[in-house]
Amino acid sequence: MKCKLFLAITVVATSLGSLPKPLVAADDGAALYKSKCAGCHGAKGEGKPAVKAPALKGTALTTDQIAEHITKGEASSKAPHKKGIAGVSATQANAIAEFIKTLK
Repeated sequence: MKCKLFLAITVVATSLGSLPKPLVAADDGAALYKSKCAGCHGAKGEGKPAVKAPALKGTALTTDQIAEHITKGEASSKAPHKKGIAGVSATQANAIAEFIKTLK
């Protein structure tokens, strides 16, 4: 009986180890920023004048304002921020916004 239980536990543990991991955790603001924002705004939020992307580090915007800009966009902004960023949930937008506020 103990042998069967040990075998069952071993099989389950092995199976769990082979499950795919999520690409980016929903609350990992740094990783989300890197995949969704850094291409235009720079890895450290320094901005990229060549593509007219403003610096984000040191922004005066609040976390809520940044998250809203990410999820809803703004008509006066240039693409891609005229609309919300596709595939970014409100939770992810908040995580990105919180990460942006840490950029110095």
